[in-house]
Amino acid sequence: MSKRRWSHTKKVGPAGRFGPRYGMRIRRRVAEVEAVQRRKHECPQCGRVAVKRVSTGIWKCTKCGATFTGGAYYPETDAQRMVKRAIKKALEER
Repeated sequence: MSKRRWSHTKKVGPAGRFGPRYGMRIRRRVAEVEAVQRRKHECPQCGRVAVKRVSTGIWKCTKCGATFTGGAYYPETDAQRMVKRAIKKALEER
């Protein structure tokens, strides 16, 4: 049995590790989510694009050292954005 030479493919990148399993649509979606997950994001405290994922739902800014929770794949979830908006609106009404 020979070793596989590549751990990714041209069309789906690192999701090529799944080989022909699960179908193209799902492998493309996995590749897209993983690409966003691995890139650097904006820090909510210092504003610098230096936030990296430490583990599932834990994000850390490499610049200011701020550690915070977020989504599993994104530092800010849709629900989190809605809550922030509601709090901001409630504070403005006072």
